[in-house]
Amino acid sequence: MNETSFSDLTPTFFLQTFVLELMHAAEQQGKTHSEELIEYIARTAGRFFEETYREERNIKDALELESYIELIVGLKNKIGGGFSLVSADSQCVRVKNSCCPFGEGVTHFPELCRMTSSVFGGIAARNFGYAKVEIAKSIARKDGGCDVSVYLNEEEAKGRPGLEYGHRNSEEGEKDMTDLHSRIEESMQKIWRLKSPRPTKKQPPVIVAKSPVMQKVLQAIEKIAPTVATVLIQGETGVGKELVARAIHAMSWRSGQAFMAINCGAIPDTLIESALFGHEKGAFTGAVEIQQGVFERADGGTLFLDEVDSLSAAAQTRLLRVVQEGELERVGGKKTIEVDVRLISATNQDLQERVEQGLFRKDLFYRLNVVRLSIPPLAQRGEDFPYLVQVILKRLGEKYNKTVLSVSRGVMQKIRAYHWPGNVRELENVLERAVLFVSGSEITQLDLEMPSPEAVGDNWRDIKEGVVADAERNFLQASLRQHRGDVKKVAAAMDLTPRAVYGKLKKYGMDAGQFRVNPGLDVDG
Repeated sequence: MNETSFSDLTPTFFLQTFVLELMHAAEQQGKTHSEELIEYIARTAGRFFEETYREERNIKDALELESYIELIVGLKNKIGGGFSLVSADSQCVRVKNSCCPFGEGVTHFPELCRMTSSVFGGIAARNFGYAKVEIAKSIARKDGGCDVSVYLNEEEAKGRPGLEYGHRNSEEGEKDMTDLHSRIEESMQKIWRLKSPRPTKKQPPVIVAKSPVMQKVLQAIEKIAPTVATVLIQGETGVGKELVARAIHAMSWRSGQAFMAINCGAIPDTLIESALFGHEKGAFTGAVEIQQGVFERADGGTLFLDEVDSLSAAAQTRLLRVVQEGELERVGGKKTIEVDVRLISATNQDLQERVEQGLFRKDLFYRLNVVRLSIPPLAQRGEDFPYLVQVILKRLGEKYNKTVLSVSRGVMQKIRAYHWPGNVRELENVLERAVLFVSGSEITQLDLEMPSPEAVGDNWRDIKEGVVADAERNFLQASLRQHRGDVKKVAAAMDLTPRAVYGKLKKYGMDAGQFRVNPGLDVDG
């Protein structure tokens, strides 16, 4: 904000600053206040701009396609955008831009993209009867530009992401998502109350899903939960894979039964089989009595296996039998025990890659990978930050008996700019340290090591390497999407060996498995 001097102040910069400060103030007023504010401004302003355009051109009837394009592109460009038309027909209008009317500060408030969506969609729906707005790329999400498609035909829009307007308007879509979120939260809290009947300061777990990618996860949970399908959850450490597994259990018909969770990577290889399948007395040194494993204790309910990729070869073999046959034998035992368990596994690795490397059984992978659900990293969930911060601050306030209501705008900008390699878990730890040392009701300092501008480097070699890396990363992502995660095809397209492609995937923190749709039903979050 202070990078522009007072003498350089312009009406556009003033309005950009005013809107961004207004958004920060709205963040502090509650979880839905900022969204309601954005929607209200977009709805009323869109009508005003359309009426102004009509009066100036003396248009009484519904806008023609050419007039609609002239209105939305001209509207954005007159307030500092860089919009241009990419393509247009009776099915879809696609526009792109190179700069945002809200300025670079929009990266701190990606939810402002909702305003563009509602203005474009609202005007289109009033004139063509229906619209769905898909924002494929956005400056707010640091994509380098915006790519917006306005679908005017419901059949053409079917299956595409975005907000709908018209006879199924965005308010109804938002209400549907709010209702779904409420149902999932209520189901999880019901189980929490049964688990903890006595009063406790601990808050029940909640899933924050204001970002489009996390809303897709909620929709996937609703579809997956009522089935008996085995689920494989993929995602980086700390994104909340166990929380999603608990939500699937809570929304299933097994919710009245046990939910058992075990981290396979935290148990030594010598004990993992006993932990999973139990053991008989005398099975090994120290086995002084019969011990049930988690499969038996979860009978009738749900078993969550985290870090399933770390299982030993012997444990994988035993697990395959349970998954296939629904029966097991305790370590050292000869009696077959039948179990009825819904299995949900999780990994932060590419299991397909581990299969190709001979580190994971192919037949077990296919059994676990019936439905694959990918949880996006926190860095891709910009719209969730204000709500996550509020939930965490409330929990920490009750834990430490402190009243910490908010974070300053500078701190929120820092939170949005940081890459969060530890995801939600890291955010919780950072905020906990801040709450411990803050003296007032607002956090104004945050212990985060931000990359310094000097770290980028100002010599030609650094700049060139950075450009090449960005291009390579973008090509990899596009090629993975095109070939649906087939590393061999990606390698052929890049004239590399599959081994070299795996090395680049590791370098850029990318997971080929998230782009695959087969085997199994792939529900990408």
